[in-house]
Amino acid sequence: MRARLPADLPQALDPRSPVARFGTDEPLPMDAGVLLAPFQIAYQTAGTLNAARSNAVLICHALTGDQHFAHTHPVTGKPGWWETLVGPGKPIDTDRYFVICSNVIGSCMGSTGPASIDPATDRPYGLDFPLVTIRDMVRAQAMLLDRLGIRDLFLCVGGSMGGMQVLQWAALYPERVFAALPIATGPRHSAQNIAFHEVGRQAIMADPAWADGRYLEAGTRPAKGLGVARMGAHITYLSEPALHRKFGRRFQGGSAPTFSFNADFQIESYLRHQGLSFVERFDANAYLYLTRAMDYFDLAEDHGGVLAKAFQGTKTRFCVISFTSDWLFPTSESRAIVHALNAASAPVAFVEVESDKGHDAFLLDEPTMFSAARGFIDAAARARGL
Repeated sequence: MRARLPADLPQALDPRSPVARFGTDEPLPMDAGVLLAPFQIAYQTAGTLNAARSNAVLICHALTGDQHFAHTHPVTGKPGWWETLVGPGKPIDTDRYFVICSNVIGSCMGSTGPASIDPATDRPYGLDFPLVTIRDMVRAQAMLLDRLGIRDLFLCVGGSMGGMQVLQWAALYPERVFAALPIATGPRHSAQNIAFHEVGRQAIMADPAWADGRYLEAGTRPAKGLGVARMGAHITYLSEPALHRKFGRRFQGGSAPTFSFNADFQIESYLRHQGLSFVERFDANAYLYLTRAMDYFDLAEDHGGVLAKAFQGTKTRFCVISFTSDWLFPTSESRAIVHALNAASAPVAFVEVESDKGHDAFLLDEPTMFSAARGFIDAAARARGL
């Protein structure tokens, strides 16, 4: 009998978005040496594809994002996660472009991942799901575009893990990407970032309810472990100035300590809220898989240790954007990408945005980022004849 998923994870199997299904005759070749089949990709679109099919924009989401970039989230009820940048009249103008975003392979909002049912056992995959890489995510996206009849992209754009996918697209399918906009990202995951991810994974796996990854069958959820992982990660998305401005050392609900381990400080209360709200919409095993995919990403290593070789001969035009207060993916990482693109004689623009909002600035209201993105996209559209 098929194992049943908890009522709070329905999107893993039956997402509230379009789904592309690939049968056993259309396997996804994965870097782990596995042919994944059957599998499915959940996605969302906005705008209209023109007759020439030349105005397609692919948005690549970050670690805990999903396909609902400009659509009300089916679990939280919140607006799309990138409505600051995408929509009618915005830099990614849905009145001009056909915008696509797919839930990455390994995630939990409808694309095949560890919460999906393994057809060989009729049980959730759990840790039997093969390890995923950024390259696997991009291969799956390419198969989705083929299914949609889209040969090439006008623009590929994303931030953080999404930016890694943009770089991988440009390296793996340069003939399919006219313009690339990687934001707040890097050509590899640093040792410090791997360390932060490992702390989060260990928090999840230390939760007794994790049940060696079989918690869905056991009817449990490692909510405490996943919540702690989210709390730790969320700190890395912010900056000390932003934290000080929003919270400082202010007490929660009073002006004096309670001399307990309750959430005395506002920042403590905020982090606990972030942890609790996250476990309502995300699968713990998916968090393990996607953080590991980011850890494995090293575009230079894939090309003999020389990053410029990843872009050799490319005709894709690039705009790389970083933020001054982003210590998760500091500007030095973006400069490494720009130097490699220069060495490969690729057309590239670089913008460092002055901001105290940290890594999450790419998701927020940042006029300088919007202006740079609009200028780059509009110039690319003119060159594309759009």
